[in-house]
Amino acid sequence: MEAKWRWVLITAIAPVAWGANYYVTARYLPADHPLFGAAVRALPAGCLLLALCRTLPRGAWWWRSAVLGLLNTSAFFVLVYMASQLLASSVAATIMALSPPAMMLAAWALLAERPRPAHVAGALTGLAGVCLMVLAGSDTASVPGVLASVGAMLASSLGYVLAKRWGGGTAVLASTAWQLVAGGLLLLPAAVVVEGPPALGVPALLAFGYVTLVATALAFAAWFTGLRHLPAGTVGLVGLLNPVTGVLLGTQLAGESLTARQACGIALVLAGILLGQRPAPARGARAPAAT
Repeated sequence: MEAKWRWVLITAIAPVAWGANYYVTARYLPADHPLFGAAVRALPAGCLLLALCRTLPRGAWWWRSAVLGLLNTSAFFVLVYMASQLLASSVAATIMALSPPAMMLAAWALLAERPRPAHVAGALTGLAGVCLMVLAGSDTASVPGVLASVGAMLASSLGYVLAKRWGGGTAVLASTAWQLVAGGLLLLPAAVVVEGPPALGVPALLAFGYVTLVATALAFAAWFTGLRHLPAGTVGLVGLLNPVTGVLLGTQLAGESLTARQACGIALVLAGILLGQRPAPARGARAPAAT
């Protein structure tokens, strides 16, 4: 059990870093350069991890890296970048909170990981907490922003489960590096031709440094490590720390106090995460008959 909580804590690095990343992207990065922003986020991070692991793909991992790079990097980064510019953080956080059930369904279909009642209960509790925490009824939602956020949620949920399915026998650092590099290379030509590099000041350069090193290289290595050692449903629930971080960071930076409703929402999210960590029934216990 102690080993499980160690992997949970390592996995939690990712959603905490991503929760801060939404604010950094919306506040400091150029709004009209989603392709460039995504390429700069992915490619340097992938090259850094590749330099650390010093391993190139072999065999099927060449095309697997391209598929995972497209889902988890190219599509996901561009769509998240767009959503962060088009949606209020409350709306985006609520949509991304649907990721745990989406990951559970994908894992059920591709990995035969049947959702456990604790995972389902935790996902519903966490989603209720996110809605209570971030929805005030006054945020407007643009249709392109909602579509971008939903697309990011679906692409990443499928990509994460495929990474778990294909990851056995391959070092986590290496497979993470390969898909980041592949995704960055897929984005780079379009970013140069369609957008070109924007003029960047010191704040934007520092923001890209955080996005690349912390919210991508470190966060994705931690996330895929968690997927290697934990069920996809458990990892998806840990991801609910993303909106919690966003709310706490927003209140601190805005100098506002945490409202009672937000505090109750955070408590529900944490309760949902903890609920999903309940151990599965022992194999020797009475099992339902096959149908």
